[in-house]
Amino acid sequence: MEKTIREQILSHVDTDFQKFTASLLPTIDNVLGVRLPVLRKLAQTIAKGDWRLYLETAESEYFEEVMLQGMVIGYIQTDIEEALHTVTTFIPKINNWSVCDSFCAGLKWTKNHKERVWEFIQLYLFSNKEYEIRFGVVMLLNFYIEEQYIDQVLELLDQTHCEDYYVQMAVAWAISICYIKLPEITMNYLQNNTLDHFTFNKALQKIIESYRVDQKTKTIIRNMKRKRN
Repeated sequence: MEKTIREQILSHVDTDFQKFTASLLPTIDNVLGVRLPVLRKLAQTIAKGDWRLYLETAESEYFEEVMLQGMVIGYIQTDIEEALHTVTTFIPKINNWSVCDSFCAGLKWTKNHKERVWEFIQLYLFSNKEYEIRFGVVMLLNFYIEEQYIDQVLELLDQTHCEDYYVQMAVAWAISICYIKLPEITMNYLQNNTLDHFTFNKALQKIIESYRVDQKTKTIIRNMKRKRN
C-alpha cells in the first residue's frame, strides 16, 4: 500500500535537525525536523500528479506539511490565474518567516508574468497582517529589484509602516538587496526616507554585512546610522 503524504514526511524525521530548525522558528511549535531537499523532491513528485486534489485535501498540522504545499505551488504548471488562486488560498497558512520566504523564492513562474504578479501582490503589501505584508515584501526582493521597478519598490517599502518584527526585518533585507543591486538609486533613498529607526538601521547593518560592498562604502553606510531617541 502506498504511503500517505504524512507517512512519507514522518519517515524522514531527523531529531537533531528538528532541534536546530525549532530554535530558528520561535513563533511556532509544530516542527518535525525534515530537511528541505526531501520536501522539495516530494513536492516535485506531487506537482507531476494530481496536485489540485492534493492542495484541496492537504493536511496542515505540521510545519513541514505547510512548507510542502508552498513548494508544490511553485512547481505546478498551469495558467497564471489558477496559479495565483492557489497562492491566495495558501497565504493564510503562513505563520512563520521560513515558510513565507521559501514559498516566495519558489514562485519562479513570476518571472514570466511580472506585471500580473506585481498587481497581485499590492493587496498584501497594504495588508494589516504581519505575514501577508512579509509575503509582499519578499516577493519584491525576489523578483522586482531591477531598474524597471526600483523606484516603485523603494516607494512601496517606504510606505510599509509596520512595527511587526518580521515585516521590519523583511523591509530591511529588501532595502539591502536594493543597495547591492542598484547602489546609487538606493543611496538617494537612504538619504531621504520615512523608515522607522529600527528598520533603517537594520537595513544599514545588512548592507554592511554584505561581502559585495567594499570597505570604504561600509564606512560611509556605518556613519549613517541613526541614534534612537
